[in-house]
This record gives sequence, structure tokens and C-alpha cells, in this order.
Amino acid sequence: MPEKSTIQRAKEDLREGKSPTTAAGEFVREEIEHVKQGKHGVRSPQQAIAIGLSKARRAGVPLPPPAEGKAKEKTRQSAERDYREGQTSPRKKPSARRSRARMQALKREPKSTVSHRALSQQARSAAHRHAPAAASAAGQHAQIDLNHAGEAELMRIPNLGVGRARDLLETRRRLGNFESWEDVKRAPGFGERMVRRLQQAGVTLGRKLRAA
Repeated sequence: MPEKSTIQRAKEDLREGKSPTTAAGEFVREEIEHVKQGKHGVRSPQQAIAIGLSKARRAGVPLPPPAEGKAKEKTRQSAERDYREGQTSPRKKPSARRSRARMQALKREPKSTVSHRALSQQARSAAHRHAPAAASAAGQHAQIDLNHAGEAELMRIPNLGVGRARDLLETRRRLGNFESWEDVKRAPGFGERMVRRLQQAGVTLGRKLRAA
């Protein structure tokens, strides 16, 4: 189970409009600290990150699971289960027996895998893998239509944050579809600068709508 202070920091991140990725980072940092403190070990930095993200999703952080083809199918399905569990209220308590077995297995893993050097190598490797994806990011976000996207899809928009995503959905629910970018500005926190960011990310209002 994550520490209460970690859950609180993640909630504060989301209230401040920070992205679910930022909020989930609180759980990843907690997991790395646990390994450094010798509470348990991990096979690799990637496993520590995966455990942290799993905890974040199960704790209710609205971090969408990876899209098909972006991760191993087993990993993606596990993330989907964690996400569904975290978005269900009230959330089920994890099995004590299963938690003990998982912790015993982790205690047998090495504790040197989250050293400064190992984490630096992981960061460089991740940056190298993500470079080609970043080049085509605009093309990916071009498929997000503000008039049809749900919360999980809106969360793919860079730096939007759960607060603004929900403000968009609530404004659309109250006022109907956005017929122009001026309508989008009626959502709380969506001024000229935020609308420009959406346009630069390739977000659309639908092909038949005018762009005021």
C-alpha cells in the first residue's frame, strides 16, 4: 500500500491542474526510496517504475493505460485492470495474502538496481526510445476531437491535467458541442494561450465546425 503522504501529494498535484503523469511520479519516487532504504529490491529501474505506476492507478490517479502496441499486451492489460480498479468507488482493498507474497518476492531482488548510475541509464534509454514518437506527436493528437473525446482521451493532450480535462467535459455537458474555439474559451482556465496550445497539439473541434 502507498503511504498516506504520497497519496496526499498526488491529490494536491491533480488539484493544482498538474498532469496524471506528474501525480503518478509521486508513487514512482516512493517506490525508488523504498528500494534505497532496503525495504525490498527490484530487478531493474523499469520494475520500480512499473510498480509505482501500478500503485498510482490503483490509488485513483487517472493515468490512462498504454495504447495498443505501446507496451507488451500483458503489461497493458495489467495497467487497464489497475486503472479500472482505481476509478471504481469504493475501491477494493488488496488481498493481504497476495500483498505479503509479492513483498516476499521483492525482498529477494537486488537493492542496487536504483543507484544513481542505473537510474541515469534508464533515463537516457527512455529518452532515446521516445525521440521518434515525439517527432510524430502532433499527428497522434490530431485525432483528438474535443466534441467527442472522453476524459482518458483528453489526458493524452500534453500538459492538460485532470482538472482542465474535467472542466472541458463539464462545459461541453452544460453548453453542448463546441462550435468554435471561442466556445472553448468559456471553459474555466481556457484563455487564448491554452486554446493556442490545443491548436498547436493538433486537437480539433470536428471537421464540420468553424474555427473562429
